[in-house]
Amino acid sequence: MFDLLGGGLLGSIFGGLFRLAPEILKLLDKANERKHELNMFRLQTDLEKLRGEFRIEERYVDYSIQQLDTIKAAFKEQQETAKQAGWFVSAISALVRPGITWCFFFMYAAVKAAGLVIAFQTNAPWYEVVSQVWDADDFGVFTMCLTFYFVSRPLEKYRKS
Repeated sequence: MFDLLGGGLLGSIFGGLFRLAPEILKLLDKANERKHELNMFRLQTDLEKLRGEFRIEERYVDYSIQQLDTIKAAFKEQQETAKQAGWFVSAISALVRPGITWCFFFMYAAVKAAGLVIAFQTNAPWYEVVSQVWDADDFGVFTMCLTFYFVSRPLEKYRKS
């Protein structure tokens, strides 16, 4: 009986298995190949995303450079116009923005002082008067002015030199 199994039947089984083995290996290899292709596709899409972001950043830098060149040209034009206008007109032109700033500052201070005087005339306690007259909006205006004059302007002058 063993001879019968050993000779024909086992030979057929092993022959069939050895014939199927390359096909099974091909299927496994195709599955691995598909996984590899999927990973490569993911890597390619990530690379294209990075390239797109880089192109956007390049365009942003180019746009910023163009803006700075435009501002530089505007300053040169303003400088030439000021030279042609003469020193008196240039001085008046230079005083317009600071003059308007100081006018609004003094108007703001006058309104706040008037509010304090009126509040004190009603015999209100000083801590209530100050807390009503000086609020978060006033503090915001105050810090904005301080930041502009004592932080922003010195940094700009430092960068120019």
